[in-house]
Amino acid sequence: MSDLILASASPRRRELLALTGLSFAVDAADVDEHTDLGAREAVSELCRRKALCVAARHPGEIVLAADTLVAMHDIPFGKPENEEDAVRMLRLLSGNSHQVHTGVCVVSREGACFEGVDTSTVTFLPLTEEDIRAYVATGEPMDKAGAYALQGIAGMFIREVRGTPSGVIGLPMPLTRSLLLQCGVSVPHI
Repeated sequence: MSDLILASASPRRRELLALTGLSFAVDAADVDEHTDLGAREAVSELCRRKALCVAARHPGEIVLAADTLVAMHDIPFGKPENEEDAVRMLRLLSGNSHQVHTGVCVVSREGACFEGVDTSTVTFLPLTEEDIRAYVATGEPMDKAGAYALQGIAGMFIREVRGTPSGVIGLPMPLTRSLLLQCGVSVPHI
């Protein structure tokens, strides 16, 4: 029996959650991700939708969901629609700072929601058009919020991260641990 269910198909979230030592099953949520909210409010709403969707399929189980958005001036950058959209996002991020908001929601066995949002500021080095096009050609940006992965090739473009690196990757570990503890889940110690 698993300690909890991860409501995400993200391999990065699976890798990060595995670091806790908890056993978990994966059941990705299928929810409408459209919202007119600002980025911070949107990730809060979307992770709650995902957690409650999966919790409804698994009554009495603990469910953890997360959602990440990159935002510049509170304008959200989701996953790019195509390569040109990825190029557009990376041009905007080049040489600038932006925020990465990751919302986390844990639904307890009794159905109570424990949630929070982690925000980090990421600063990109200036990128040339050649840098951007070569990076997009790798395919890495295509399923990532903001069209980049801190833990991937794009790590060489990041000058600074102020905040929680694991939150930028998709699951802020300090916040996740805190919410699991509030929910009564003991996080094993190493």
